[in-house]
Amino acid sequence: MGNRRGIIFEAITRLDAMMMAGESRFLAKSAARQAGETFWTFSTQTIHSHRTRQAYQQHVLHFINWARDSHAINRLLHLDEQAEALVAQYLMERVAVQKSPYTIQAERAALRLFFQQRDLAETVHIPPRRRQDIQRSRVETRQDRHFQPAHWQDTIAFLRACGLRREEATALFVREVYWRSQERLVVYVRNGKGGQSREVWVLPGHEQAVWSLVAGRRQDDHVFSRLPKNMDIHSYRREYAQSLYLYLAPTYQLPPSTGRLKSDAYDRHAAMTVSEQLGHHRIDVVLRHYLR
Repeated sequence: MGNRRGIIFEAITRLDAMMMAGESRFLAKSAARQAGETFWTFSTQTIHSHRTRQAYQQHVLHFINWARDSHAINRLLHLDEQAEALVAQYLMERVAVQKSPYTIQAERAALRLFFQQRDLAETVHIPPRRRQDIQRSRVETRQDRHFQPAHWQDTIAFLRACGLRREEATALFVREVYWRSQERLVVYVRNGKGGQSREVWVLPGHEQAVWSLVAGRRQDDHVFSRLPKNMDIHSYRREYAQSLYLYLAPTYQLPPSTGRLKSDAYDRHAAMTVSEQLGHHRIDVVLRHYLR
């Protein structure tokens, strides 16, 4: 009995078996479309990113600890047998204490993958996610007050000029910033979202802000030795997206922040280009979270 594996160990072992790090979700999605599949959302029922694994494991273990404390469940087999009822109860409790809809949606997604049930807890009504409820990157937060922008002006100017994610910026080498032509400076992202690589256009007119941080340095150096944890990097991505959109669509303004978005209220080609530069490839994401 003393050698029996605990439920936490069993859960981590299951998550380990789901890891497909290094295999492209994008290619799997493209292959499914070529095979004639149609879908609104797509999942390979595996995990392709270490960052996703970290987030999903946190959600799964929180649920397991709740099940162990509330229902005395100590074996994964018993948890599997009651997954539908327990996950529904857990999520309803999370709704009742007014956890963020974004958090609850992420928890349900993690648990659906963990139990390999795509419609798990479908009956649980999760409050709608509203763009106006997002505070980070739009207004000052308590976290922002612990960061001194004046000490990081060169770094901020770089990030505003290319719109990288935090992980992309910290992984960036000096050799990955180069001139594609005499007019265009680009930043090469080796491993972006979904394991995809891309060349990011430096915002026209801001090339010097980027080039000044790499010129004359060793090619194998990282561009940034560190980035402050309280630096709101997503806000710089948003500024980059809006500036690039206005550059690409000079006859347009930014789409209205409220109300239903009409097709003639924005330049679709410019918005899609911005989405690709951000590493999303989805126009709805850039319209909803970056341009409005």
